[in-house]
Amino acid sequence: MAEWVLRARVAEAGLTRLIEVDSAGTGGWHVGEGADPRTVQTLARNGFPSRHVARRFQRADLLRRDLVIALDSSHLRTLRQWAAALPGTGAGRGDGDGDGDGDDRTSRVAELRLLREFDPEAEPGRWDVPDPYYGSLAGFEECLAMVQDAMPGLLSYLGKALETRAG
Repeated sequence: MAEWVLRARVAEAGLTRLIEVDSAGTGGWHVGEGADPRTVQTLARNGFPSRHVARRFQRADLLRRDLVIALDSSHLRTLRQWAAALPGTGAGRGDGDGDGDGDDRTSRVAELRLLREFDPEAEPGRWDVPDPYYGSLAGFEECLAMVQDAMPGLLSYLGKALETRAG
């Protein structure tokens, strides 16, 4: 859901060529499947497309992305554990001995954040977007509202990051 809302906002801002939006799960559930029909229905009712096919996040994605957004703290913890375990990132097992074996190389790992950190109205520390999967259609609407509320702050953050990168 967040992927398609962010894609729309990035396109509206004219940043499609500068910002890549992708979605993946930390677990292997539903890999290769489309989005839950209630997600598709909720997105469509609110003017968003959804051509999602589930894929599993790969640890190497942490080295290929600038920013990875999690929707809840359990996924964020998983991503942080994966980042810490990446060899040679300075966050994991690189030994720092400078012996040239490559294990002390410092690679840049994606910044890891929760989506609702970008919502100024969200209560600090209560930034999880609840998973609506086991609930009713109303839960999907609530999830979409939380996602949309975070978008202005996220877009502002991304715009500033692009300005900083451009120098």
